[in-house]
Amino acid sequence: MTEQSGLTLRWPDGSLTESQFEAIVGRGAPFELVEEVVSGTPLCVFAHRHHSLGEVLLSAADQFGKRPYVVFSDREFTYSSVVPTVASVARQLEDRYGLGKGDRVALASASCAEYVIAMWAAFSLGAIVVALNGWWTGAEMSYALELTAPHVILGDRRRLARLEGYDIGSVPIGVFEDGAIDLDPDPNVRLPDARVQEDEPCLMLFTSGTTGRSKAAVLSHRNNIHFGQALLLGGAEMAIRAPSQGQPPAAPSGPGCVISSMPLFHTSGLSGQLIAGMFTGTTTVFPEPGRWQEDVHLELTQKYKATMWSVVPTQLWRLLEWPELDRYDLSSLQRVAGGGSVWPPELLRALEERLPNVQRTVGYGMTETTSCGTSLKSAATFDHPDSIGQPGPTVEVQIRDPLRNEVLAEGDVGEICLRSAGTFLGYWQDPEATRAVLEVDGWYHTGDHGFIRDGFVYLGGRRTDLIIRAGENVYPVEIENRLIEHADILETAVVGAPHPTLGEEVHAFVVRRPGSEIDEEAVRSWVARVLAAFKVPSRVHFVESLPHNAAGKVMKHLLQQPEQSSRFIPE
Repeated sequence: MTEQSGLTLRWPDGSLTESQFEAIVGRGAPFELVEEVVSGTPLCVFAHRHHSLGEVLLSAADQFGKRPYVVFSDREFTYSSVVPTVASVARQLEDRYGLGKGDRVALASASCAEYVIAMWAAFSLGAIVVALNGWWTGAEMSYALELTAPHVILGDRRRLARLEGYDIGSVPIGVFEDGAIDLDPDPNVRLPDARVQEDEPCLMLFTSGTTGRSKAAVLSHRNNIHFGQALLLGGAEMAIRAPSQGQPPAAPSGPGCVISSMPLFHTSGLSGQLIAGMFTGTTTVFPEPGRWQEDVHLELTQKYKATMWSVVPTQLWRLLEWPELDRYDLSSLQRVAGGGSVWPPELLRALEERLPNVQRTVGYGMTETTSCGTSLKSAATFDHPDSIGQPGPTVEVQIRDPLRNEVLAEGDVGEICLRSAGTFLGYWQDPEATRAVLEVDGWYHTGDHGFIRDGFVYLGGRRTDLIIRAGENVYPVEIENRLIEHADILETAVVGAPHPTLGEEVHAFVVRRPGSEIDEEAVRSWVARVLAAFKVPSRVHFVESLPHNAAGKVMKHLLQQPEQSSRFIPE
């Protein structure tokens, strides 16, 4: 039984007047909030809401009509024109692959029109999208497919080629370049009505776990719909607060435009842009597939008059330091938002210097909460630069004692726990891992440690061993497991090291077996055969031994500060 005598932080933080609060969330207001039982737990939800993503698609078409929804280099769809195409592709998925309600469809592709349409078609059928990480190796993809057992796999030629040589059974594979789906709409086909319930699953996104294996976080229609409405409410809150704080309006007067820099297998790109865009009428512009480039991002911002960037700190650093930044017209840009880690004060100062009229929002959330969490906005990014912000709309935050699970008081350091209607259903086929992080009353244990002070949440430490490299979560145990399989490696430990633009980079400490002459390039190549490029160590340190405690556990903090340990002897 969880002790509830400690502090629970809730939205709003008190800076809204009672009349302002009632105007946006009171009875009959557009964002009216009520308490309803969700999966056996009373939670704060929106009184007026859609109950399936198919309903969201049709509503957005009515509301935003001919406004561009997604723009690619070879085609674009408006909010109204995307519906008949989605309907036609849904019929194709039924007829060609037998896809139906509850079936899983795996998507493995760069950001393209086929991905977007297939996703919405699957949602409309009541199927479940399995979003495979586009940076994975064949081994990683094969494991995810074995775990989720999809009904069909769809993707581009480059990523599906990685599965050659792996046994994936008899599951059919559709290659986008070979006409797996036809984007020419059939005017005689209507959007299917799958009669989906809001707490049914619609999406699986992969998140690394401390076991080193990726886990499939299952998100529901409710999770994604709630996040979209919470995003709208957050924008309304910012607009109301801005004048009293002497700031320009914090949200655009109409639907905005964002240049996509997030892959669609991430919650930021898929839930945060493609799905949430349906609530805000946002236009999402996608660059040509390939490596993200500063000049392309800036050119598209100028061409489409983008109002927002959603970036990780690494990308923002590179944009602000781009030597030709000043030659682009960025006058349309109103907000820069992102997450992945606390933004360094130096980055915030650089943003203020180079783009002084742009609002700033730093978010803290994760796949398991559909990005619902905390946010640090505008002036608070300078007043509390080391904070991850305050609870977002409908979100509750507690700090728990990691051993006794008691709710702690203000200032006490413990595990950050979140609760909202955006919290996931659990990990696919992994009830043990689900129970370890998700309580029956809806509280999600993030694994991150922190504390609350004056209404703001602060990170006091990340998940054990977690490395955040350019916004990507890297769990060392996965890399260590791969390294120890090498015949020339006796022992290894992987840690994160500070990096000026990536945030952190991966360092591997390796003890060679006697007589071995394995070098750094061989170690990196060994990892790269199985794991994605961002998990490959940027540096390999060969040492005579690793520092251990009395229980035999490697003391990684000494590897990160080697001068404190005489047992750490680098070559």
